[in-house]
Amino acid sequence: MNREEASSIVREFVTKESLINHMLAVEAAVRFYAKLFNEDQELWGICGLLHDFDYEIHPDLDRHPNNGAIILREKNVPEEIIQAILSHGDHSGVPKDNLLRKTLFACDEITGLITACVLVRPSKSLLDMEISSVKKKWKDKAFAAGVNRDEIAKGAQKLGIDLWDHVNNVLQAMRSIASEISLDGSLSNTGN
Repeated sequence: MNREEASSIVREFVTKESLINHMLAVEAAVRFYAKLFNEDQELWGICGLLHDFDYEIHPDLDRHPNNGAIILREKNVPEEIIQAILSHGDHSGVPKDNLLRKTLFACDEITGLITACVLVRPSKSLLDMEISSVKKKWKDKAFAAGVNRDEIAKGAQKLGIDLWDHVNNVLQAMRSIASEISLDGSLSNTGN
């Protein structure tokens, strides 16, 4: 499977731009770690890109990502990718027993927190946001209350990386695609 094939699956099942941007952010973060760990960036990136492809059609933990795995098998997606996607949720029963699975889990929630931090900035840009902004919002449990900070900390721990080093790594990865995910300041010009 290549990225173009994975993108085709995303386009088939996802209509919400915010969800697509989330999957692109996770892809960038997972690719960052694949490069850092000298692993297969294409394979890891595809896992990040596809990890939530079924969330619009299965928006609850009873079905996501388990029912999505059925669709991926019908599309002949390699089982290694499917198992990694299944592992990103604790409820699936698939263990996070290799570096790819740990990384996918570690990068999922943190991209949401970083995105939320960017969207409340006047610039609406990742490019001028510092890690101190994320630290400040981290302490405010009412901010982005749906983001599970315990999972973020657990993900960094599973990778054996300091929490704030992990946040900084993901921030750097997301900066590399800021314009692609509309977090380059372009939203501040539209009044959104």
